[in-house]
Amino acid sequence: MIARGYLAEVSDECDDDHEGGACHAEQEDWHHDLREEHKDGMTHMGYCSSAAGLMLDFWAMREIPARLWGLAILSSVLQVLPFPIAGPVPVWRTAICWVALAPLLYALLGRTREGREISVRQGTMLAYACGVGWYLGNCYWVFPTMYLYGGLARPVAAGILLLFCLYLGLYHALFGAVFGAVRRSRVGRQGALLLLPFVWVAVELARARVTGLPWDLLGIAQVDNALLTRLAPYTGAYGISFVIAAVNALWLVRVSVRERRFTRPVLTAVGVVIVVGYVFGARRMGVPPTEEAPERAVLVQENLEVGAANVGPQESTEQLLREFTELSYGSSPRTILLGIPELAGTRSASQKAVEGVRELPRLVVWPESPAPFEEQDERFRRAMSALARSDLVPVIVGNTAFEPSSDPGNQRGFELRNRASFVRRDGTLAGHYDKMHLVPFGEYVPFKRMFFFAGNLLAEVGTFAPGRERAVFAADGHRYGTFICYESIFADEVRQFVLGGAEVLVNISNDGWYGDSSAPWQHLNMVRMRAIENHRWVLRSTNTGVTGSIDPLGRVVAAAPRHVRTAIEAPFAYEHDVTFYARHGDLFAYLCAAVTTVVLGWSLWARRLTD
Repeated sequence: MIARGYLAEVSDECDDDHEGGACHAEQEDWHHDLREEHKDGMTHMGYCSSAAGLMLDFWAMREIPARLWGLAILSSVLQVLPFPIAGPVPVWRTAICWVALAPLLYALLGRTREGREISVRQGTMLAYACGVGWYLGNCYWVFPTMYLYGGLARPVAAGILLLFCLYLGLYHALFGAVFGAVRRSRVGRQGALLLLPFVWVAVELARARVTGLPWDLLGIAQVDNALLTRLAPYTGAYGISFVIAAVNALWLVRVSVRERRFTRPVLTAVGVVIVVGYVFGARRMGVPPTEEAPERAVLVQENLEVGAANVGPQESTEQLLREFTELSYGSSPRTILLGIPELAGTRSASQKAVEGVRELPRLVVWPESPAPFEEQDERFRRAMSALARSDLVPVIVGNTAFEPSSDPGNQRGFELRNRASFVRRDGTLAGHYDKMHLVPFGEYVPFKRMFFFAGNLLAEVGTFAPGRERAVFAADGHRYGTFICYESIFADEVRQFVLGGAEVLVNISNDGWYGDSSAPWQHLNMVRMRAIENHRWVLRSTNTGVTGSIDPLGRVVAAAPRHVRTAIEAPFAYEHDVTFYARHGDLFAYLCAAVTTVVLGWSLWARRLTD
């Protein structure tokens, strides 16, 4: 059906381009060959309609020129570069996102070896190759996490990474399929390019909702862009992704302008004005006024080895509680970083030189970590109560908890929870929040029979059960929303704490599993975007870093050096406004998905009528 519709479009173009409706002889031959190929292809159309047939149509793959495959792979590399790779990403490299999609789009708009337009099937394959390449470059940290810290054999860890990329690369394939279908409809090339940002955001929304892994959405690459992040409180990171995708599409939009004497100079001058205006505007807005931060919180960084890397003599529970309590009091001098750790230009200072005479903090936070802290342990409860009463300060602490199970199929008889406990200033336990969005293969194994080998990864931490509800902690007239580790990548879930009345957000995390890969820095940038979307300070306490305070504009204003056992007094403030995004969530992304669905449906319906 698609081929018949395409033949009709080609014939119409020939009628328009040649007098009397006749095409050149070689064009007639080309049409004849295409019809013959269409007849031959009808015998296996049922096979090709399936997802397996789509990926295994080697004939269609051979028709794609090598340069188009090269462009797709180039695009995957360019999409990796704006994000952290082995440390914090320099700001200049984030500018690559403005051209990162262009090679892929050029490939999707290209032609086969025989001069025909790239089909929907072929475009899907090109985009799939790009997606697999992007995930290999962006999420390579899956391998060292599984191998070095999970204790899995290298071939098994490599196999998990490959399966991970092959699976998630399907979202790029979906993007290529939708873009190709729209492009081959009456909407045409120009219309498809104008629709492209809607399609891109719709696919990102699918990543978040279907697979549940919105890791490094395209908009996160511009978290340091003070001008562009003004969209985030209204649209979330999706609005920034929309702008980036639109700019990439505009590089390929054909603009027809009647040539006159001053046409080229005028267009050149307009382009220069836009670029210069953007540079000066971004520079003027690049340093917004400093947020008021009259409050102080103590953020502890425990720096404990995790998983298979945790070898050698083990510290006892009493030793850990005693040392972390001493760090919470802040009696010794310590180094504080006035920005993102390990980023060029970040200054450091002595905590006492910054603070002068120590003030009592408003809050003490201990991270999620592999420390053997259990809520039922009386030693742990006494230590937390004493810490809160000594400074008359509430405490948020990461720990595990055991609860009786009502599931008759649970052979253990209990459920293990990844918990953040809240202790009032009088030393009493005020409540807790149990992590609701657990990490696949890190805290539970989906499809256990299929992935039996992942048991080694969970040998130390066990298999957790998800929490049932989000809790907001209240103390001294203020409210705190706490989310744990991996939950920070889910913008629509974090905003629920703000809707529940949280005036400041607290993120406790154990990023020790990631080592010195790109993941801790990618994770940090996503947390920074949550601060911008909700216009809230985020107090972040981690096991190995990055521990610090993030202001409502996404800036890290204070941080601890990584891989050091320490604690810092971090500034913050209570905020009371509720942003449009916090109130309405992913409304903009759903609107993009609706536009994409309507246009795609109309395109397919119009083609069917034509056929």
